[in-house]
Amino acid sequence: MPQDVRFDLPFDTPVSGHLEYARARHLRWVWEMGLVRSRDGFEEYRSWDLPQAAARTYPHASAQDMVVLMNWFSLAFLFDDQFDAGRPDRADRIAEVARELVVTPLRPAGSRPRVVCPITLAWTQVWEHLSDGMSLTWRTRFAASWGRFLVAHCEEVDLAARGLAGTLGLEEYTAFRRRTVGIHHSIDAGERSRGFEVPAQAMAHPLMERLRDLASDTIGFMNDIHSFERERRRGDGHNLIAVLHRERGCSWQEAADEAYAMTTACLAEYVELEAQVPAMCDELGLDADGRDRVRRGVEAIQHWINGNYEWALTSGRYAASKDGPVATAEQAGRGSVDDLLTV
Repeated sequence: MPQDVRFDLPFDTPVSGHLEYARARHLRWVWEMGLVRSRDGFEEYRSWDLPQAAARTYPHASAQDMVVLMNWFSLAFLFDDQFDAGRPDRADRIAEVARELVVTPLRPAGSRPRVVCPITLAWTQVWEHLSDGMSLTWRTRFAASWGRFLVAHCEEVDLAARGLAGTLGLEEYTAFRRRTVGIHHSIDAGERSRGFEVPAQAMAHPLMERLRDLASDTIGFMNDIHSFERERRRGDGHNLIAVLHRERGCSWQEAADEAYAMTTACLAEYVELEAQVPAMCDELGLDADGRDRVRRGVEAIQHWINGNYEWALTSGRYAASKDGPVATAEQAGRGSVDDLLTV
């Protein structure tokens, strides 16, 4: 299944005009923070082009906020790649670091981490900026979504460490993928990027909850399709195509076709339900300001669906073939050349 698989998305989203300004500052920060520790690691990281992903998913952020968002992307993606299948004992260290990442938003902003490594130091700095100006309600919502994502990541690592990476059935996997993809808190950050908050009663409405879940499913399944070659190279069984291939005993192409159909079905349901948002606002009795904040909240979801899709088509992270130290690392079960869990 090639990386450039196309989907027919029903909306276009803008790209930030601050991309190049923020990219230069972000790449310097990544190196200075020790989030890449070798020239090979830096070149591989740069090929992922995460600045483009941030510029597409948060197109209305200010220049300075765009740098912060790019910095956040780097530590989240790089932490996700720290498991080494050849060293299952690393699962304990990953869990220790993940706990630190979970509790950081629950401490006063700027508190020094108790578990110190490049990832935790970077997150402490990023969270201080990311949370600035946001209400306790938003910070609590973000922290909960962020925590669920990190706990799911640890569960995924633990399954791999015990040799059970490819054992989840389709129903289990789809529910699990919704947590591991980490979209809920990423959509929350869309509010921070524009300086607004979706009204709490709208966020609690079943329609908004379903829209966010469908966005997570759509993005997670798209990502599984676009990243399939990379994950097969790493021996990673946590991929929708791999799950379908194993559970249904079908060919790889048939599994890929079914994964595509599942993705488009999620997207179609999302579009259908999005049309019901004005009726939800009527039901909740929202005033003009509340309706506008809901509208921007829905735009934040659209930015993530389309922006992540456009980035994934060209990102070097999902390239079908690699060589040199990067290929060696991936074939050993890692996604990163550098070790970021030690001081």
